[in-house]
This record gives sequence, C-alpha cells and structure tokens, in this order.
Amino acid sequence: MTTAPDIADREREVLRDALGLLKDREQVAERLLESSRKHSFDPDTELDWDAPLADDKWFWPPELVSLYDTPLWRRMSEEQRRELARHEAASLASLGIWFEVILMQLLVRHIYDKPLTSNHVRYALTEIADECRHSMMFARMIKRGGAPAYPVSRLHHNLARILKTVSTTPGSFTCTLLGEEILDWMQRLTFPDERIQPLVRGVTRIHVIEEARHVRYAREELRRQMVSCPRWEAELTRLSSGEAARVFSISFVNPQVYENVGLDKREAVAQVKASGHRRDIMQTGAKRLTDFLDEIGVLRGVGRRLWVSSGLLAK
Repeated sequence: MTTAPDIADREREVLRDALGLLKDREQVAERLLESSRKHSFDPDTELDWDAPLADDKWFWPPELVSLYDTPLWRRMSEEQRRELARHEAASLASLGIWFEVILMQLLVRHIYDKPLTSNHVRYALTEIADECRHSMMFARMIKRGGAPAYPVSRLHHNLARILKTVSTTPGSFTCTLLGEEILDWMQRLTFPDERIQPLVRGVTRIHVIEEARHVRYAREELRRQMVSCPRWEAELTRLSSGEAARVFSISFVNPQVYENVGLDKREAVAQVKASGHRRDIMQTGAKRLTDFLDEIGVLRGVGRRLWVSSGLLAK
C-alpha cells in the first residue's frame, strides 16, 4: 500500500528532476535587470495628474465591480454604479499599497543572507524601488479620485505582522504572487478600456508592465524553493498560502464602500457572496496563479481546502 509520505517523496523527486530545467537564478535576474533598464517609469512625470477627470468615465470596469449583475446592481442608477466603481478603485489601490509594503519587507528579508553583489539581490532591490513608486502612485491616484483610502481590518493588519515575521521563503513568494497576479489580471482588462478614466488607465498600464517582471522573479524563485526546501517548510507554505488566500478574498473590497455610496452594507455584502458572476471573476482572475501553484505542489491537503474556501479556487 502506498502511503502519503511515499507519494510526497515521489512528487519531490519529480520536482528535483525538474530543477535542471529551471533558469539559472543569476541569468533570470540579469534579464530582468535589463528589462528594468528599458521599461521603467516615473509616475510623477509619466502621468498627467492635473488633467481634469471625465464625468462620463469609470474608475474601474463595471464588469469587475463587486455588485455587477446582482439584484442590487440592477436597482442602482448609472451614476451610483460609477460612484461605487470609484470607491472600489480606491479600495483596491489601498489593498495594493498594503500588499506592496508587506512585499517590500519580505524581499528585504529574502536577500539579507544572499550575496549582496549578485544579480539576484540587485534585482530584488530594483523591485523594491518599483514597489515604492507603485505605492506612491496608488496613494496619489486615491487622492486624485476623491474617494477615501480604505485600510484593511485591524485583525488582518496585525495578522500580516505575524506573516512578515514567520513567513518561510517559499511562503513569502507564494503570498507575493497572490497579491500580484489577480490584480494584474484585472488591470490588464482595465488599461486598454476606453470607458475608464485616462489617469486610471495610465496607472494600471505602468503597473502591468513593471509587475510582469516581479511575477517572473517570484515564480522562478518559488519553483526553485519548492524543489529544495525541507518537507516541513513545503507543508507550512501550503497552509500559510491557503490562509493568505482566505484573507485576501475577504479584504479584496472593503465593505465600507457600499455604505459610502448610500447602499445597505449588509445587503450588499450578502449579494456579493451570492453572486455567481463575482465568483467567476475571482476564480478566472486567480486561475493562472492556481494552475501554477498546483503544478509546483503548493495546492495540497488542508492548504488546498483553504484555497477553495476562499472562493479563489473551484472545488
């Protein structure tokens, strides 16, 4: 009879055999550094922050607004729908800043024991500089749009303190991808959309171009880490990533946005939870990530069940 540990050992052997196919860490970093030299942006000078906002433009594609195609959405006026999109864009930008501050700290921890003159460390520092600019860009977009910032709950804010302290290296890169890839999918739909405010399109375009490098860096390192890390670390990564997915899905849109546009918060939250369209949007946005995590052995056991309970992974 084949036991669970035997299956796990065989999976890890397959992954180790694949290690030879992985890109060399220094080669990947060198290519990403070259791309950074060619395709990096200063949002302060790249975007026209003083241009007037268009009254007939959206701040976020309506199909990506949480209440889209719900009974409540159908009762809302077009003006109220646009107002909700404006607040949800501010909520997502606030979430993005929170994630990027966490990411920057995790990256600094990752390189602390690495050779400081290596390309791998140089690229991590380059990515940290990118994330600093992104965080400032998102904050400026929130203020320019006129909606308030929407911080995550105090509970999740403090849970992140624990994550930043105890996270394993593969756990850190899994959380990095969770914070980057779903928003990236949504932003790829946003920046070419002519219904959207030009400023928002410019912000999402910059973010998509620069985040593509960050995703490549994190994927290559996470694949490498899942091959070489001890079994306990792989299991902890599976659990922590599942819990992070659950927190992410809860925090994705701050419920206060509904009250701020004149809706009943409790009713709105209930309709979002019951929305098949919203579930499809979130699972489609996460699919590229969940397929990758499944391939490298992250979506296993209890961790997989947590991903399913988050709503980001179908059963």
